[in-house]
Amino acid sequence: MSLKLDRRHFLGTAAASAAVASLPLRARASTPFTMQAAWINDAEFAGYFIAIDEGYYADESLDVTYLSGGPDVIPESTIIAGRADVALTTPDTTIKAIVDQGAPFKIIGAQYQKNPIGIVSLVSNPINEPKDLIGKTLAVPPVNVISVNAMLALNGIDPADVNIVPYAYDPTPLIRGEIDASLDFTTNVPYTISQQGVEATSFLLYDFGFTIYNDTVVVTEETLAAKRQDLVGWLRASRRGWEENFKDPNLWPPKWKDSWFAGTGRTIENEIFFNNAQQPLMESPAGFMAMTEEGIEANLRALSAVGINGTRDMFDTTLLDEI
Repeated sequence: MSLKLDRRHFLGTAAASAAVASLPLRARASTPFTMQAAWINDAEFAGYFIAIDEGYYADESLDVTYLSGGPDVIPESTIIAGRADVALTTPDTTIKAIVDQGAPFKIIGAQYQKNPIGIVSLVSNPINEPKDLIGKTLAVPPVNVISVNAMLALNGIDPADVNIVPYAYDPTPLIRGEIDASLDFTTNVPYTISQQGVEATSFLLYDFGFTIYNDTVVVTEETLAAKRQDLVGWLRASRRGWEENFKDPNLWPPKWKDSWFAGTGRTIENEIFFNNAQQPLMESPAGFMAMTEEGIEANLRALSAVGINGTRDMFDTTLLDEI
């Protein structure tokens, strides 16, 4: 396997990733450790913010640098480029990179047990299940086309029967009736729409067969070998952060109005809603960040529906066993 070949695939977007990522925020500790988030700072990453602010990473002797993401950030690019130790990704893009490019990745944890991505529409023109998309216009971010095609295939729908157009993470076209539905986080966007005086409805792709995790914790094989104990410490502190967050999901977002959430353009009420809505999608009897054998099998089965044929050895659960 040639790492040089992999770098050509991913480094093309690394410069763009660096340009849009916000300035790193650091916690005091001893061993430098960098994480790449999948999106801009919002409640999706509350557990990590708590672990930084409350010193949980410092308790693991980690000096954590947090890199926020955005629409032009491909998290896998950051770890291939050596700019981060871990990245939060979607398993479809990560496993496709392993299968198609020979990318040296391992998935060592999963934030969302049920992927919060779903179909958002207006109550006045509802899309309640996959078959309702036939003949309709659906806006999809380019990075998520794989997910939509998988969901359609799993429900016996020809993608040609749905008018899929690019989505720029802005609900305005949906509110104006220019599209019938969009693909986005169901934990957040319906509330955002409601703040503009329009009622939205949604359903998860997960509930219609596309049973994949989200915000999977990904590392390179090299980092896994060289920094195993640091990775275990990061997972342990992150789990601790999420446990603290969900003791009271209403508590933390207001604290971050002028720090983590500064400049995002979202209201704190939106972040509180988001934080509450995501809790049932993250909980697992095995603990936050867990990956069960049943969950891994569900991921592999769903991805195989669109020809992404991953294998069990792409997931490493042994670090979670050490928490």
